[in-house]
Amino acid sequence: MEQYVLIMRHQDGSKIASPEQMQIWMKQTMDWIGGIAAQNKFVQGNGLRFDDASVVGHGGVVTNGPFGDIKETIGGYLIVKAESPEEAIGFAKNCPVLQGEGNTVEVRLVASRDGVH
Repeated sequence: MEQYVLIMRHQDGSKIASPEQMQIWMKQTMDWIGGIAAQNKFVQGNGLRFDDASVVGHGGVVTNGPFGDIKETIGGYLIVKAESPEEAIGFAKNCPVLQGEGNTVEVRLVASRDGVH
């Protein structure tokens, strides 16, 4: 079984949801993660803050803010175990972040320590 990282991207991280909407999304997200964990496929994950970030570029140039030169923001990630890329994609398809127009979940195979992947 392989590990995959699901990277949650928000098209416009400057939009702020109401506290009520955030509670709804958090409940949906916890239920989604709980469903993956119930299958013993959850490895780890975290949300990322939108308001406190720096981007370090070539030559040590630092840009403050989470966006750098792009509009989309990485809102969080989840690492799951899956039998196939299709299974990992199936987990991603149920991610509540996809309720936001333009939002995406990127699915990537985690490189193994022995360099096989």
